[in-house]
Amino acid sequence: MGIDSNQQRFLSADLSGRLAAIDIGSNSVRLIVAESVRGGNYRILDEEREPTRLGRSVGLDGNLDEQSMEQTIAALDAFKKIASGFQAESLRVIATCAIREAGNGPDFCRRIRDEVGLEVEVISGEQEGRYAFSSVQHAFDLTDKNVVVADIGGGSTEIVFSTGEMVEEIYSTPLGAVRLTEQFPVSDDVDAVDAFMRMEKEIANCLKRKTSKPPFAPHFMVGCGGTFTTLAELLMASRKGSDKQVGGFRASHADVRHLLDRLRKTPVRSRRTLAGMTPDRADIIVAGVAIIDAMMKRFRINSLVVHSRGVRDGLLREMIQESTDLQGSATEVRAAAVDRFADACSGEADHGRQVAFLAGRIFEDLREAFAMPEGDRLLLEMAARLQDVGYVISYEQHHKHSYHLIRNSQLPGMRQHDLELIANVARYHRGAAPKRKHDAFRRLSADERQRVRRLAAILRLAGGLDRSRSQQVRDVRASLEDGRVTLQAVAAEEPQVDIWGAERRRQLFEDIFEAPVSISWAGASPAQAS
Repeated sequence: MGIDSNQQRFLSADLSGRLAAIDIGSNSVRLIVAESVRGGNYRILDEEREPTRLGRSVGLDGNLDEQSMEQTIAALDAFKKIASGFQAESLRVIATCAIREAGNGPDFCRRIRDEVGLEVEVISGEQEGRYAFSSVQHAFDLTDKNVVVADIGGGSTEIVFSTGEMVEEIYSTPLGAVRLTEQFPVSDDVDAVDAFMRMEKEIANCLKRKTSKPPFAPHFMVGCGGTFTTLAELLMASRKGSDKQVGGFRASHADVRHLLDRLRKTPVRSRRTLAGMTPDRADIIVAGVAIIDAMMKRFRINSLVVHSRGVRDGLLREMIQESTDLQGSATEVRAAAVDRFADACSGEADHGRQVAFLAGRIFEDLREAFAMPEGDRLLLEMAARLQDVGYVISYEQHHKHSYHLIRNSQLPGMRQHDLELIANVARYHRGAAPKRKHDAFRRLSADERQRVRRLAAILRLAGGLDRSRSQQVRDVRASLEDGRVTLQAVAAEEPQVDIWGAERRRQLFEDIFEAPVSISWAGASPAQAS
């Protein structure tokens, strides 16, 4: 069976299917063909790489050059035939920084479609980071580890802060090995030292502009991409008798710095003959290792672990996951993912479930009175379930960390924009009220900001009704009469602490809905009284 026009999805949910992924990068085009196996894994059937340097002129004149485009077209045509020969049932083609930034990038994508018959997905730097992290978390045990994941490409470097299996933040920076080499040609003449110093300064300044310091002390950095694997090969070759594999290879910051000094003092022609050097990477390796050195300085990391896979591996795993999700309902898959996420992070799963239930009850009782969209109940309940996931990083600012973790969670069955709304609601379950000066809140539309305000106000009330963390309040009834909202807490015994907790959290609700709130005990239900 050859590849048909529906390249973006599996043709069936059969986990024994073959699939292929192509990554059009700034330095090279890569293909991987694999066969999925049980457990969400796969077996590699073939891999190919063609160095086309597609991004070599983008940083200078803003466009892809004709020679690079021709070489890329030829590589894609060959890769498509290879995938077809393996009878791949699904093929996805992604493009990263070079095509993403180039002025003629959209035209080139149309040309690929017309000449090769492949549809290209131009992904964001954030998505690149997600794919890289997905690959890393499948290869390493990140339990209880604070990690910085970095993926260095020809045109950009993506940086991910993660704690355990959760992504805290993703940064995309214009630091690429090809781009920097063109900007600061570290040649073999007397100006080489000056060019190198200017490049180091630019890298440091860019990291300072584009990234913040991690909210934790990183245990180590995991590096993805050809720069890291080449670094590993060079260091292994210099260590006599080393039989270590590239994947999992460890190096200290001192190792990185010593290698950088050695490489920048070695002429390009001589670099190509170094043991462990990939010849077509010899001219850009100094820039690549300089990026690693600067990141380790910036984030105060002394230990580097090299990962031999990255973006394509993450893409393949997404394709496999999509096919697996077809075997269960979207609701079941989403609910299971939320359970795993909340349980792994907060240690407050019972509290989250109870607050979600109470928030949903308040929302439903007041929905028509305040003309709230019916679909917002799901967003509210998910925000309640996940409001405390930030505990995994710290208690003091956990509501802010919850925002980042939820936003970057990629929960199945949820659109990215819905996750943004859920993250905002969870962020305001405590602390300051939503304000336009908060970047994430300001990015929302006026209508979305109003929805977030209302949902956060309800969430605060519901959270207060389980202030004791004992789930004593079994239910709540809400009503609007004469402009006043009344909440009646249903419990076997008078829940004084929980009513007190809700009263302390009612101010945001009263401000947003412009209605005073009274909270009381409804008394025990007949079943409870007996």
